[in-house]
Amino acid sequence: MQALVTGGGGFLGRYIVEQLLARGDSVTVFARGDYPELSKIGARLIRGDICDPLAIQNACAGVETVFHVAAMEGLWGKWESFYQPNVIGTQNVIQTCRKQGVDKLVYTSSPSVIFDNSSQEGCDEKLPYPGHYESYYAQTKAMGEQMVIKANGESLLTVSLRPHLIWGPRDTHILPQIIARAKAGQVFQVGDGRNIVDFTYVEDAARAHLLAAGALYPGSNVAGSVYFISQDEPVRIWPWVNNLLSRLGIPTVKRSITLRLARTIGTVLEYAYRLLPLKGEPRLTRFLASELALSHYYDVSRAKRDFNYQPQFTMEQGLEKTVVFFTQNLRN
Repeated sequence: MQALVTGGGGFLGRYIVEQLLARGDSVTVFARGDYPELSKIGARLIRGDICDPLAIQNACAGVETVFHVAAMEGLWGKWESFYQPNVIGTQNVIQTCRKQGVDKLVYTSSPSVIFDNSSQEGCDEKLPYPGHYESYYAQTKAMGEQMVIKANGESLLTVSLRPHLIWGPRDTHILPQIIARAKAGQVFQVGDGRNIVDFTYVEDAARAHLLAAGALYPGSNVAGSVYFISQDEPVRIWPWVNNLLSRLGIPTVKRSITLRLARTIGTVLEYAYRLLPLKGEPRLTRFLASELALSHYYDVSRAKRDFNYQPQFTMEQGLEKTVVFFTQNLRN
């Protein structure tokens, strides 16, 4: 297969690239940065901005399947900084796929597109989009996902995956932030600590993309669909975080605040960062407070049924591999 991975130099994208190459596919990576380590293992690298239609058009030449992973992530930022890559960038990818005769488009979405600030326990893909978002990331990813769903047709087959809280070795987002803040004594448990959350180990998240692409053909259940992806092993998030910190030799989280207080602090910080404005991002936002205090785990039975998704790692196995990686990284 001739594959293109947008954002192939990122956390999830790199694992997708590695798995495609391992099975013998020809892979082009489209990214803004330079990643010589990917060239060394056989990937073709094209540097460009997803918001540049001509750049992505050149990258898609001769490609059969596009894995659109590139996105602007984060809790904070200006609307345009999320809208341009997550909406306009996705629009560019869709239009280019059609122009270049690409057969399949696999889109990396997120469960945050349906998060409505209430606990979501074992919900499936019937859950509707909320009427209001407290996160530009979630809102723009939802807009991108809806465009991908609508784009599905005879000339271009599409599918959207919603891996939940991707983590593992080489994580550049979730775990490094937790570790850094815990070492500085800046992590507080939000809520009563009984909330349950599911995660997605990065190797399984990548594998789900390859499986979905393989099952994407005319008339299949996968075409035009969305799927939740996780380890299918929900955990109580705060004991899990403390277990991770303990294994890394970092002080565990002992202080807690209520969700109501956390959201109030988030509101004040968001207002201050917009009004002043301040650089960086607030340590707490309303969206993050709700994510840390509420339960959110999802039913992945549809992915199991439609493209035989089965996690290859347990949460404990993933944790062991991740602890080894971060232990070595922290020492360096």
